[in-house]
Amino acid sequence: MNMTANSTLVPAAASRLSVELQQNASIDRILNAARKHLGTEIAFVSRYVENDEKELTHVDSDLDLPMGPGFRDPRENSYCWHIAQGRLPELIQDPADFPFTKEIGITNALPVGCHINTPLRLSDGTLYGSFCCLSRKPDRSMTERDLGVLKAFASLAAEQIEASVENDYRRDRLDARITKLIEEKGMQIVQQPIFSIKTGKPVGVECLSRFPDAMMRGPDKWFDEAAEIGRGVELELLAVEGALESAAKVPSDFYVSVNVSPEAITSGKLLGLLSGAKSKNLVIEVTEHQKVDDFNALRANLDKISQYARVAIDDVGSGYAGMRHLVDLAPDLLKLDMNLTRDIHLDVARCALVGAMVKFAEAIGSKLIAEGIEYPEEAEVLRRLGVEYGQGFHYAKPMAVEDARKLLKKG
Repeated sequence: MNMTANSTLVPAAASRLSVELQQNASIDRILNAARKHLGTEIAFVSRYVENDEKELTHVDSDLDLPMGPGFRDPRENSYCWHIAQGRLPELIQDPADFPFTKEIGITNALPVGCHINTPLRLSDGTLYGSFCCLSRKPDRSMTERDLGVLKAFASLAAEQIEASVENDYRRDRLDARITKLIEEKGMQIVQQPIFSIKTGKPVGVECLSRFPDAMMRGPDKWFDEAAEIGRGVELELLAVEGALESAAKVPSDFYVSVNVSPEAITSGKLLGLLSGAKSKNLVIEVTEHQKVDDFNALRANLDKISQYARVAIDDVGSGYAGMRHLVDLAPDLLKLDMNLTRDIHLDVARCALVGAMVKFAEAIGSKLIAEGIEYPEEAEVLRRLGVEYGQGFHYAKPMAVEDARKLLKKG
């Protein structure tokens, strides 16, 4: 961590105190260790924020202090700021040694006695705040060696702060990127036809989201990043809106499948979108790349959704799509993960597992869809096993909505 002088301050975009940083127990432990090692009464980490203020982010003391984490006051009223600007030394055994300290209100208000402080700077030299230990009485025993110890503890704290600030920058960038995408309506919907394996004729389409950087990153990356900053459901519902708009162009004889996560389903916002949809031949595909936190809430919401759409469970055979989901949710469709489909004509174990899934689906009244079919040999084995529907490059790649419409009409 670079501790050399630099007047550059942390930009306003990073001035919001994240909950992650505020609750960082490592910084609390570092402060406590520094205070006890130096024998001072108070230790704190502060940062400089907007409006020329200083804010305490972490405080360690056995005293009943009038200020704690979140307390703000003008930075000019702090020793920290004047030390960072070179007006005061980092080691002050007694404020009386420096007449300038009489002009700082906190000198008599606390009061300030011995004060040992070092500026906290990020790795690029940006001034973040300060790491400070102090007592209410002067202490002539404090030396430059003690200051060196303080700086060592400050470096440990700075590493924790740097990681949090970098995470905040990342979140800001992601938030700006997703906001731009939404404002510019940069998401597009494509459709991949689904076929009857037995007849080779199309039966429906799955709606898929595509983003401006599709050549470099898959759509899952966008949804994962949106979820990381708490906007996952928002982006999902935007994709659902686009999918439902595209569904209006699909001939009524064919169904339209829309991917939705359990979190979006339990948000309660999906129901309103489905109730206003023009297409009445809809399938909601429950994508389970994350563990379901409230299974009862998911089931209750799917019960309400069932009046507008059939329910499918995606990625059966991988992820969190366990047997409980398959039994208790009573899905109309089960989508076999492509890991079960890939090279099934060469794998006895895959054949046995898919064969068992066919019997299971029949027992609960569901239909099976095999994803990721790329070769005719795979399709033939799946047909012999009794899988009804198939999807993959062997049949058709994802395509523009109008192209999918033409394919379905052609049959």
